[in-house]
Amino acid sequence: MALVPLPVRTEPQSRNRLLLLIAFYKFLHALLFFAIGIGAQHLLHKDIADEIDTLARYLRFDPESRLVNVILEKAALINDPLLRRIGFVAYSYSTVMLIEGIGLYLEKAWGEFLTIAITASFLPWEIYEIFRRLTAFRAGLLAINILVLLYLLRLVVSRARQRIRAQEY
Repeated sequence: MALVPLPVRTEPQSRNRLLLLIAFYKFLHALLFFAIGIGAQHLLHKDIADEIDTLARYLRFDPESRLVNVILEKAALINDPLLRRIGFVAYSYSTVMLIEGIGLYLEKAWGEFLTIAITASFLPWEIYEIFRRLTAFRAGLLAINILVLLYLLRLVVSRARQRIRAQEY
């Protein structure tokens, strides 16, 4: 029985900084949607109009202002079943973003593929929203997501080419 020495790393493997930045971006998304889920859960079984009125007074908004009245009108449409659905969707999306972020942080291929698939699936919706109403925030979010998608596609294709070249030798 022959002993085969284990390969020894002589230098630490460098981390892909852009991948880490994208992972951080995904972690922030996860945190934001987790907070939305908590907010929806917090509002269950409460009078949302009273909560908005309290918040408006705390922020020193005029309770009779047009903005507060529009928000109160929209809040009247929200009920407990809708809040439960909002919370469920927010927690679910937060979980998916967290999984994406972990996969990217660990530089796993499945994390890259998952991020490509999910980012690409949301692009039509983002483009629709921009055509509906153009804002700097929406345009910036679309630009970031397109850049993330293009970078990950380039990274995946580059790694595939490296594997093909390695098999040729």
